[in-house]
Amino acid sequence: MKLFVGLGNPGAKYARNRHNIGFMAVDRIAEDHGFSPWRAKFQGEVAEGRLGHEKVLLLKPATFMNLSGQSVGEAMRFHKLDSTDITVFHDEIDLAPGRLKTKAGGGHAGHNGLRSIHQHVGPHYDRVRMGVGHPGHKDKVPGYVLKDFAKADEDWLDDMLRGVSDGAVALAAGDDARFLNAVALRLNPPRSGGGSKGPATKPAPAEPAPKASAVTESVAEAPDNRSALQKLADRFR
Repeated sequence: MKLFVGLGNPGAKYARNRHNIGFMAVDRIAEDHGFSPWRAKFQGEVAEGRLGHEKVLLLKPATFMNLSGQSVGEAMRFHKLDSTDITVFHDEIDLAPGRLKTKAGGGHAGHNGLRSIHQHVGPHYDRVRMGVGHPGHKDKVPGYVLKDFAKADEDWLDDMLRGVSDGAVALAAGDDARFLNAVALRLNPPRSGGGSKGPATKPAPAEPAPKASAVTESVAEAPDNRSALQKLADRFR
């Protein structure tokens, strides 16, 4: 069994927040792939189904973001899973809007939901990092992620969520390259005259792996539609 976890905060008040893009991702997978209705369990909501040959449990912790690990740890222990069977979908301020990366292992980079998961299951789980952009200054981050996506974000957000659902079977099978290609085909659809608006996938820059644990990372992205001010802010983060 695989455990796919979407991070967010429960309740209608937070439903369209940038911080809730993880909830949106697993909701789309559940809807598109015929999963069971959501029900309360493991201090959250779960839905069960299959992605290809893999049995998959979707989980949305209801503990609020900062305590997400309580819910994830409970589900992992109940089903006797290893942390490497877990994939977490979460918002990523250090990626531009419309940019998505997968990552195996590594640190939590200050993300409170990941920090909590580290405390309860350790660092050796997979992540799908879904870019939401950066407000330009670290003091503005809490207010930024707890605000709804702007109207200008609707197109790339819908494409990204559709791509995540398209590639979910590949992700469950451990084929990150095929998953990222599915996302990229939504974000960069082929032009009618042949070719596409951009590369299907773009490899992440090569970095030495930390000695403590192996970390791998891959990326899919949309065209860079940031303003000049956003690009300047991103350069000096």
